[in-house]
Amino acid sequence: MALVRILQILKGPENVSKRGFLSHFLWKYKSCKAETFLSGTNANFLEAQYLDWAKSRGSIDSTWDGFYESVSGPTLKIEEFEDEFSPKTVNLKSKEKDDKESKERIKLHLAVQNLIRSYQTRGHLLAKTDPLKLTIGARWILKSQNAPLDMKGVECRVVSRELGSILYEEHMDTVFELPGRTFIGGKETALTLREIISRLERVYCGAIGIEYMHLYDLDCVQFIRERMETPGAFDKTIEEKRDIMRRLTKAVFLEKYFATKWPAEKRFGLEGGESMIAMLEEIVDCSTKLGVESIVMAMQHRGRLNMLVNVCRKQLTDIFAQFKPMEPKEPGSGDIKYHLGTFIHRFIRKTNKYIKVSMSCNPSHLEVVSPVVIGKARAEQHWKGDSNGDKVMAIIMHGDAAFSGQGVVYETMHLGNLPNFTTHGSIHIVCNNQIGYTTDPRFARSSPYCSDVAKCVDAPVLHVNSDDAEAVAHVARVAIEFRCKFKKDVVIDLVCYRRFGHSEEDEPMFTQPIMYKKIKIMQTVDRIYGDKLKADGVITDADIKGWEKEYMDTLNKHFELAKKITKLSIMDWVDTPWTGFFEASDPKKIRDTGISETTITTISQHFCRPPEPWAFEIHKGIHRMLEKREKMVKSGMADWAMGEALAYGSLLRDKIHIRLTGEDVERGTMAHRHHVYHHQGVDGATYRVLDTLYPDQSLYSLHNSSLSEFGILGFEVGYSYSSPCLLTIWEAQYGDFADTAQPVFDTFIANGESKWVCQTGIVVQLPHGIDGAGPEHSSARVERYLQQADDDEDNIPDLDDKYMPLKQLRAANWTVCNVTTPANYFHLIRRQIALPFRKPLILMTPKVGLKHPYYTSPFKDFLPGTSFQRLIPETGPASQKPKEVKKLIFCSGKVAITIDELRKEKKLEEKIALCRIEQIYPFPYDLVLKEFCKYDKAKTVFCQEEHKNQGPWSFVRPRLENLFGKKIECVSRPPSAASATGIKWIHAKELKELKENIVDL
Repeated sequence: MALVRILQILKGPENVSKRGFLSHFLWKYKSCKAETFLSGTNANFLEAQYLDWAKSRGSIDSTWDGFYESVSGPTLKIEEFEDEFSPKTVNLKSKEKDDKESKERIKLHLAVQNLIRSYQTRGHLLAKTDPLKLTIGARWILKSQNAPLDMKGVECRVVSRELGSILYEEHMDTVFELPGRTFIGGKETALTLREIISRLERVYCGAIGIEYMHLYDLDCVQFIRERMETPGAFDKTIEEKRDIMRRLTKAVFLEKYFATKWPAEKRFGLEGGESMIAMLEEIVDCSTKLGVESIVMAMQHRGRLNMLVNVCRKQLTDIFAQFKPMEPKEPGSGDIKYHLGTFIHRFIRKTNKYIKVSMSCNPSHLEVVSPVVIGKARAEQHWKGDSNGDKVMAIIMHGDAAFSGQGVVYETMHLGNLPNFTTHGSIHIVCNNQIGYTTDPRFARSSPYCSDVAKCVDAPVLHVNSDDAEAVAHVARVAIEFRCKFKKDVVIDLVCYRRFGHSEEDEPMFTQPIMYKKIKIMQTVDRIYGDKLKADGVITDADIKGWEKEYMDTLNKHFELAKKITKLSIMDWVDTPWTGFFEASDPKKIRDTGISETTITTISQHFCRPPEPWAFEIHKGIHRMLEKREKMVKSGMADWAMGEALAYGSLLRDKIHIRLTGEDVERGTMAHRHHVYHHQGVDGATYRVLDTLYPDQSLYSLHNSSLSEFGILGFEVGYSYSSPCLLTIWEAQYGDFADTAQPVFDTFIANGESKWVCQTGIVVQLPHGIDGAGPEHSSARVERYLQQADDDEDNIPDLDDKYMPLKQLRAANWTVCNVTTPANYFHLIRRQIALPFRKPLILMTPKVGLKHPYYTSPFKDFLPGTSFQRLIPETGPASQKPKEVKKLIFCSGKVAITIDELRKEKKLEEKIALCRIEQIYPFPYDLVLKEFCKYDKAKTVFCQEEHKNQGPWSFVRPRLENLFGKKIECVSRPPSAASATGIKWIHAKELKELKENIVDL
């Protein structure tokens, strides 16, 4: 009997050392509500009582039944009840062996964990993402290390060093527990090493290469792991596979049709990358499921026609008509077919939802459109009240060489997380041709991938083989789900190739013979995928031929319809229409820009009032500034800062949304504006002055920007395209800093309307003035903007036409001004909205004039009935006796201060008449002629502070001479290669000579 044996053991003196096990046994027995009371002294009592209980259970108290029943089972072994306190014989050799085995086991498990992490981190280097099988990321790394190219799959030391050093063939069938940060096991928690490697290879070294371990957000990391590692994640339903096949058929056959009908035409076809259509279609479908209502797209010219047809659903008839020469319906230069954009409201049958898809126009400066589209998306989010990016999303398609080579890509991506510029995540798709025009990647970048710039902004990068259609579709789905969940940028690197040269006219064998020998034997992606689906029994030859015939019939039908089009319509390619704006505006009228006294009082007093001191502590200097402002307001005068406030405040009251950005706009580079106060005791606390003018005013988006001109200006241009009911202003820190944004001026602002019928009312403010600040802080290079004016110097308009000023503005590609009074600035800014159309405004804003008494205006110049003065005539003593004036000086900008001060100093106010040309382009012929005739006895000159080979002189000279019929003298600094000197002595010398020439009668 078990209990008897226990008691005997306890009583035996030779077994005293083994009694400890019983206390352990009885400790466990507490769960049966028994009490621990056994000891060597009462063993006899228990033994006797047990014998009585065994004969008759009713002979003792029933509370003992549970105890004696529990010990009446099988014979117990003492070893089973020994605890850590029981003396035992220790086998040192056995213990050492166990410790060694345990350590080895731990070492192997750690190696497996490191192996998994190695694949997650570097598996992409071995991924088979190149359909040509010419490039592998690991090969790039090994080449850079001058290491031997050992490319035997998992043995490549670039990816994993555990295999062959810790883990060997003998471990392949050993089962290992899977760490928590992988999903390769699915519902299984342990796998053999062989299966672990097989699954990792399939996930990370197949047709998809994933770079995501650099992400800071662990939730993002886990999200991608789950979408990529989970067994069956890549599986597609039969219907999904058939959809992919149909889309590939359309993409491939459209390019073939183009090549057949117009073999000698440039079209920058998508051959070799047709799966991009399937990718975009998958993104559009999935985005509607996730709540997206509008997608704003930009792309390079390669594949644009295919994208317009198969994704944006542009009518084939319109596309085909672009291939033949036709007279345009509307005025303008138009653009080549592969630069054009469009928009459409698409109905997605899979979700029964509509989605707006727009493709922005884009020039051959491939990446200049990137920030523009981001700006358009941000503006659309504003108008929709989409503060989290749930409804509006941007998709930007890039070329591989451009993505790694163009700095604006970096500028654009760094806007992604800036609070006032973010679009809450964009999808970037790189159409990776593996070549830039004729330049090999090894000569075009210093990194393994063209997409590496994306890693600096916490964006995952998904590389995918374009010839694996299902992998392409899967990557597209992961990308859109990631963007919509985390509101962050994501990059897809679609690795493909160009079947032909850079354009259809090029011969690529000149420069890439090996690559193009390989390309010549490549099957098209629809054939590759079709063969796979046929082998799987998903489709038949009849299905494929049916889809091909159906699409060819559609193409032929629209080809015949295109023959009936006789005139080309530029308007058909507008990507952001302003519905109803032009119809609701009087084309012959500029609305009044003056404001009432009540409005002036409300805004000016608010602008002078500090916040309550108990609530907000402002800088002492701000207090002094506000006191000066208050005195100025009481005297009925406005300086430049007040003129700005009156312009912006009155527009906000009129429900015009204003967005003003630049590197220092909140305070103003010259500390004149101060529309945002900073709490002197609380970090980050601000008081935005003009945000609380009226309870129902529009939004005033005033924001300091990153130190970027190209990217930010492009962003603001895109923003300005969204609606005519907004005023978008970009202010350079100094005017010449706009030089780095020149492509935006050249491709979107100066000629966007002419090429694409895209109007914008953007205001570009460029601080300008030669005042001894050196060559990089002086000139905004007004001559550059005037040179781009689309105006004929020999064509003088009809000066008797009362609508001439408005007709000039309508015909102009932009307006270039250099105003000298706050009131004129006020009216000019309000005129941007008052016009029945929109034109860009290039404005040379003052530096010295921001706080100079010459740049002041009485409040009466802001009242109703007043307007913008294209030219400010002489109003002083000289105007009273025009026949006695010896010299009539036309000028523009800050030099007027020098002229005015100088003639007062020399007592020449009656001898020199000063006429300020405020609007340089369109040129105010009528007002200039009026002044010239008034002082017909005077010598006429044009004066500028810029050097003679710069400034507005080269623009105004032929217009003045053609208007007056005589030569005009120029008073300026001498010609110079630099815009200004940085040496004070030379600056003083130049200024002295300029002044002498001004007063020389």
